[in-house]
Amino acid sequence: MSTTTPNVPNVTPEEPSVTNDSLADRLYTVRYDDAGDSHLGVKLPGICAEKCHSYDCTSVCPADVWREGEDGVPHIAYENCLECGSCRWACPHGNVEWNYPTRGAGVSYKKG
Repeated sequence: MSTTTPNVPNVTPEEPSVTNDSLADRLYTVRYDDAGDSHLGVKLPGICAEKCHSYDCTSVCPADVWREGEDGVPHIAYENCLECGSCRWACPHGNVEWNYPTRGAGVSYKKG
């Protein structure tokens, strides 16, 4: 029994024309229901002030929740949190306190 391959022309598909929203536009669609208390924190402020020189928690956060403070301890705008958890993995000292917001609160994604 012999199998033959039909003659298939070599066709390259065209690239679709797609326009994506900017990151700022996509972040604007994220909604955060505030539980009233921050689900983020610093376990021991002294560790940040004395040992941390790289502020990895501030550089890795996609929503700019963690900001370098003048006193050496990051300031946290938890209301912008996307709940990705990057900050706790980025901290080389394990000094990030991260919990899920209380039930019914937290981030809601409109797209995706």
